[in-house]
Amino acid sequence: MPVAKNIIAQLPDPEVIDVPALARALEDGSTDLVVVLGPTASGKTRYAVSLARELQRLTGKPAEIISADSRQIYRGMDIGTGKDLAEYGDVPYHLIDILPAGAKYSVHAFQQDFIKAYRDILDRGALPILCGGTGLYINAVTAGYDFNGPHPLSAKRPEGKRPEGLPEKPYFIGTLVSREVRNARIDARLEARLQEGMVEEIKGLLDSGVPAESLIAYGLEYKFVTLYVLGELTRAEMVTQLATAIHQFAKRQMTWFRGMERSGAVIHWTEV
Repeated sequence: MPVAKNIIAQLPDPEVIDVPALARALEDGSTDLVVVLGPTASGKTRYAVSLARELQRLTGKPAEIISADSRQIYRGMDIGTGKDLAEYGDVPYHLIDILPAGAKYSVHAFQQDFIKAYRDILDRGALPILCGGTGLYINAVTAGYDFNGPHPLSAKRPEGKRPEGLPEKPYFIGTLVSREVRNARIDARLEARLQEGMVEEIKGLLDSGVPAESLIAYGLEYKFVTLYVLGELTRAEMVTQLATAIHQFAKRQMTWFRGMERSGAVIHWTEV
């Protein structure tokens, strides 16, 4: 019997994004939302902010970013989620810090909050950019999940009805980075976050009354650092297991985005 080989999925071919053409598409209505997506540590936020400034320069209209990150919605969860709010500079952002840590949230709630932010941006004549790595959130607004239908999480929605107020002509941009570079960035970023006080941040959340089980349920940094604070992991175990979990998470994100392509989404992958 032949021995199975460990085959790493081939990365998509990178493109150069024609930003002037994208700006014209936003102005003439042939595109009604720019979506910047990609795995963790691929430079999504930095790219989205740069794109927002370039679109404003080209059109004279401000561009605003709506976050599609399932954990950045929580206040006080800053270092562990990598909010890096200073990175936005003068570019407005939405759906960050909208709930206290420990609160419950859902994909449906995100869809409704997105619609409000999206319509507000359009009503003010600004240009909307959705940026994040939470694939289910991105699909909920670009595939038009009908949460009142029989199959709300089906991207094809054969019996569903597209909710009003959602974009219909999104333009997807994927931030492309090799597996090796991505993992190296993840490891370096993890060390930096620990130096910046991620353990202390999570201790503070616990001391403020956020239940440990709620933090653990958020996964990744909040799961493993909480287990460390509770004495269930050593620091070395926490760092090793967390790094591995983030690597695996980034791989799952790429799998999700490639699945979007197989379902019909056209993602323009670019190296940033």
